[in-house]
Parts: sequence; C-alpha cells; structure tokens
Amino acid sequence: MNMEAVEMSMMVGMALGGSVSSFSKWDRKNYFYPDLPKGYQISQYDFPLCVGGSLEIPSVPGGTVVVGITRAHLEEDTGKTGHELPGGKKYEGSLVDYNRAGVPLLEIVTEPDLSCAEDAVTFGKELRNICRFLGVTEGVMQRGHMRFEPNINVIIKLDDGREVATPIAEIKNLNSFRAVQGAINFEVKRQLEAWKEDGVEMGAGMKSTRGWDDQKDMTFLQRTKEDAHDYRYFPEPDLIPVAVDEEWKSRVAERIPELPIQLRSRYQDEHGLPEKDARAIVDERDLCKYFESCIEAMPGDGSGAEIAKWLLNAGSRVANERGVEIQDLGVAPLQLAGIIQLRSSGSIGSSAANELFELLCDTEDSADAVAESAGLLQVDDPGALSGWVEEAIQAQPEAAKDFADGKDAAIGRLVGHVMKASGGQADAAAVRQCLVDKLRSQ
Repeated sequence: MNMEAVEMSMMVGMALGGSVSSFSKWDRKNYFYPDLPKGYQISQYDFPLCVGGSLEIPSVPGGTVVVGITRAHLEEDTGKTGHELPGGKKYEGSLVDYNRAGVPLLEIVTEPDLSCAEDAVTFGKELRNICRFLGVTEGVMQRGHMRFEPNINVIIKLDDGREVATPIAEIKNLNSFRAVQGAINFEVKRQLEAWKEDGVEMGAGMKSTRGWDDQKDMTFLQRTKEDAHDYRYFPEPDLIPVAVDEEWKSRVAERIPELPIQLRSRYQDEHGLPEKDARAIVDERDLCKYFESCIEAMPGDGSGAEIAKWLLNAGSRVANERGVEIQDLGVAPLQLAGIIQLRSSGSIGSSAANELFELLCDTEDSADAVAESAGLLQVDDPGALSGWVEEAIQAQPEAAKDFADGKDAAIGRLVGHVMKASGGQADAAAVRQCLVDKLRSQ
C-alpha cells in the first residue's frame, strides 16, 4: 500500500463532506481485458475507504443541484490500450502501454443526480478544482491526471403515463470536458433512437461500455458490461485491511486547505469581488495563491477587488499575448501594489498604468522607479499644463469653439491632443478643468 495515496484519498472524502471508514479492505476484481496484466484489479468493493458526501453546483436550468457522493475508493490503475502508433500511424491490432498499471487511483462514484451534459461538466470542473487545491492531482486532463466515465441512460415518458429507462452505457476514459459534454449529448440522442427501433429497456446484463471518438464526435461499442457478481470479487489476500482511528483522521483533516467554495464566498464578502471575478480567480489554484500574495503585499487591508480587476483585465491581456499564465508574467505582488498606489494617488494615468504593468513583467525594479524612468508619472505643474492646453486650443480651433459653445463632446479631441503632446503625463482630470477655465469662464 502507498500511505500517501491513502491519506490523499481521505482528504478528498473529507473535502466532499463524506466520512472516512474506520475499517476498509481490499478486494480482487476479476475480469479479462488486455490492459489488465494480472487478470484482476486490486480494488475495494463492500468496505470502501470513504463513503457519502455531496457537492453543490450551479445548474444550467437554474438554481443549484446537489450531487450526492456514493463512495470514493482506492484501486490500482490499469494499462492504456492504444489503436494507433505514435504519430497517428494506423496499426493492424492494438498496443498496450503498461507503464501506469498498478499506480494508485481514486475512483469517485456519484449518485445519479445529474440531468444534463452542462451540469456534468460543471461538476467535473468543480471536482477537479477541489482536488487541485488539496494537492492530490495537477488535474491536467490531457495527461490522464483525471478521467471521467459518465454512466448515461434516458428516462422516456410515454403518452400513456408510463416511464421506461434505456440501458445504461458507460463511456470510458474521457480526458477533456469537451468530450464529456459531447459524449453525453450524443448518447441521449443515440439511446432514444435505439429504443424507438428495438424497444430494449434497462435490465440485468444490459449495461454496455463504450468509447468516444473525438474525430467523429460519436461513441462506439467496446463490450457489454458485467454486473457486480460477474467480477467474482473476493478479499485481496496479500494486503491487510486499513483501520483508521480518530487521531489519524484528525491529522489528515489538518492538511485540508481552504477550499474553492469557501474562498469564493470569502472573496465576495471580505474583498467585495463580484461573483464572476471570484470564480475566475479561484478556478486556478496557482492564480489564487498569487492573488493572496498580492493582497498581503498591499499596505493596510488593501483592495482585493482592485487587485482582481488588474489580474483579470491587464493581466489576462498580457498573459494571452505572451502565451503564459497570469501568475507567471513576472510582476511581483509588491510591484502590483505599487501600480495600484500610484493610480489611486493620481500619480499615473490609466493608459500609463497599463504600460507600466507591461514594463514590470521584465524587471524587478519597483513600480515607482520604473514609472519615473519611463516618464509615466503625471505632470501637475500648472505652467506646463496651461502650455499644453493652449497648444491644443490653437491646433483644434473648431473643437475649442464647439466646447466653448456648450458642446461637451468636443472636449475629447482637445484632451486627446494634450495627452499626446504630454506623452501621457498630463492628468486628464486637470486637463479638463483647465479647458473649462479657459473656454467657459468668460
């Protein structure tokens, strides 16, 4: 047994509101498949490590839905069956990669509380985020860190009031949320059409296992699915049961950090973040940690909402341009705090502040030093300001006349001229006041 895998699984069970069993044991799940080299899989059957719990998510139809957690049990991973050679070359047969066989795997089983593909995706993303914050996975779907296997069937209401259920199909090893949504939506249509043709309903031995074809956006039959008794479960003779006392549970519970749902609520209540911004910050664990560091760097209580605005606006824009994550741009928390202070004191304008943010991505110097060396600090010298305004009036006589005659929109051309002439160093508010004094005070 891998002790860390056991404790990580306990953390997940606790984070989902479930209970850790004081006694759990290992079982052999017997079946033949090429990716199972021993012919059986070490798993847990009647006494799993974690039982119960739930996860509440926002629902696409509206409101929220509570998804019950049946169990979370440890087992060993299987191998990986491939049907193409590296580089996409076709191969007559199948290849099996056994590198991950035997690696600890936590399987989380939910109650059938999800009724649409969109909610299933929301649940998957929320679950992945919780596991990321717990540090039990990096959650990179394309690398197989997490895989989803939705069990899908359709309840059909007939004209006479009866309800019939189509046979359940389990879609195996989905490694993207696009695949999760596509597979569920395809299955709903496929099962409805199949029932119309054959009238086959859910029953013993009717479950099937299907794969997902990303290119064709369709599922395909792999094999019929065994019922539990077909696996011939029996206790694993080479591994002792796991007995968990209260001291062990308490020690593991102390490892659980503040979780996404708690963080979102706190960011909204304590820092005034809109729900959308709080969710965007918390959706990425590393960005969330960076956000926390920025809050700590602000003098006094700081402004979490202002920090979030910078990260999600200027940060997102520059990160997209540079092809990196926001927290990896190179802007230190103290540097971002410096930008916010310069902006709130009126020492720098909005355009110059955005320029300063980009400059700070490539230097460790303070925001004040970079703003000064780059000539981004606003000039509040009345003489210089008056000179730039006079120049704008001479260069834009029509706009000056229109503004003097009461056409407020005309001030935009005059202010724009001043900002260009000053290299962005003029205080826009002071420029507007100076224009009012010169053109409307007569």
